This record gives sequence, C-alpha cells and structure tokens, in this order.
Amino acid sequence: MKKPSGLTSMKIDSHQHFWHYRPQRDTWIENHMGKIRRDFLPSDLAPRLKENDFDGCIAVQADQSEEETDFLLALAEEHPFIKGVIGWIDLCSPTVEKRLQHYVRRPKFCGIRHIVQAEPDGFLERAAFRRGIALLAAYHVPYDLLIYPHQLPAAITFAKTFPSLQIMLNHLAKPPVATGKITQWKADIHRLATLPNVACKISGLVTEAHWDNWQESDFQPYLTVVFEAFGTDRIVYGSDWPVCLLAARYNEQLSLITNFITRYPKKVQAQIMGLNAEKFYTLTR
Repeated sequence: MKKPSGLTSMKIDSHQHFWHYRPQRDTWIENHMGKIRRDFLPSDLAPRLKENDFDGCIAVQADQSEEETDFLLALAEEHPFIKGVIGWIDLCSPTVEKRLQHYVRRPKFCGIRHIVQAEPDGFLERAAFRRGIALLAAYHVPYDLLIYPHQLPAAITFAKTFPSLQIMLNHLAKPPVATGKITQWKADIHRLATLPNVACKISGLVTEAHWDNWQESDFQPYLTVVFEAFGTDRIVYGSDWPVCLLAARYNEQLSLITNFITRYPKKVQAQIMGLNAEKFYTLTR
C-alpha cells in the first residue's frame, strides 16, 4: 500500500457502504428498515459528498464474503472518489495468507473488517482468528473492529495482544445512546484508548439513538468521552451511509460532528475530517 502524499489533506468520509440489495443475503436489513432495503451505489453517494466538499470516501464491507471485497474494489477502480476499500477475507482460513497477498497488491485495498458484533463471546480469543490477525499485523494491514459495548473488555485484551496491529474501532462500539447509559461504556472506552495502536471512528451514532426522536444533545456526552479518551489525532469521521438514513439524512448526521468539533482549531478539524484517515489507511490520491 502506498503512503499518502505530503499535499494538503483530503476531506474523507471514512465509513460508508455500497450494495445491490439481496434479501436472501442481506438478512441484517430487517423489515422495519425499509429506507435501506434497496440498492445503494456510487451515483447515490457522489452528490452528497460533492455538496459537502468531500474529496472522497472509504467503502466498507457489509457482507462477509470475498465477493463483497471484489465488488467494492471494482467500484473503486471505476470511481476515483472511492479512495479506499475495507474488505473481508476469512481470517480463520488456512489459506488466509494467500488471500491477503492477493489483495494487498490492489492499490485501493486499505483494510479488513470482520463483523465481530455478530459473533459469540470468545470469538476474539479463537486461535484460528488470531493467526489471521497476526498476518494482518505482519502485512501492515489495518483492522476495523465492529463490536457492541459488552465486547469492549475482550477487545482491550485483543488489542494488547497485537500491539503492532493498527485497529480502528467502528461506531464508538455502539454506545447505548437510546437509554442514556454511559458509565460502563465510558470506563471501557478509556481503557481501550490507553493502547496507542487503537483509533476510533465517530460514526454510526444516530442509529444508536431513537431513530425518530433524537436531539443533538443526546450525543454530546458520548462524543465528549471519545475525544477525551482518544484525543484528536486518533479520531476519524465516517457517515455510516446509507445505514444512517434510518435515523438521519446525510447532512443531519454530518452536522452532529461538524458542530461538535467547532471547539477545535481549523487544523485539528481537518485532521478529524480527513488527515487522520488518510494517514491511518495510507490512502492514495
């Protein structure tokens, strides 16, 4: 993977998805999620990025298959504004290194995600999974970590075990915004953030609140915790589009973050909105 150039940082939406909706495959999109039970492709996102002055985005896997990884990489080759792809390979497979070697040759391949939130307790300790993770570290491939709050203690142990692996926590570990509970999540986030190899995506918050009845103030305590814990140099912005549409339009979820970071200098805002992602994922231009 290439290193980012020394030019002015790009403005990057570091977390969004594309898909051709298939009900038999996309079972996580339930009946009450009618707003996203359809295709979402680059032509749908491009106007949102343009009107908000984004230079590009990172497409993240939503299906656990190499077919998904190939689909996203093909889109990235066709659409220059897709600056990177966080794909999926079977990290538990005996052939994981061969598959990893196949993908690291692709210029826009910038990371791997496995959806741990859907796995049983103890998954992060599985020997086969850890062998795959060790290879990610050896090949300097970042890992996006998607978990629920109750999985944070296991994630802390996991991150300690692989200090050379660059880990990006997705969606703040999905804090319980709808209930307002924060104490245990806050303590675990602070513990995780002590590990220098872990960063955090401020993404996916709106869907953790009441979808039809949230206020901007609902998110302030959780954002404050993350910024206190990780600091501004280990935080990146992501929209989680189109999943965010369940609770907010693209501009509404974006405003939650841009309003919050107005307290910081413009240089720091630029880090959060692009430079940190560019460095973490070693994006090409």
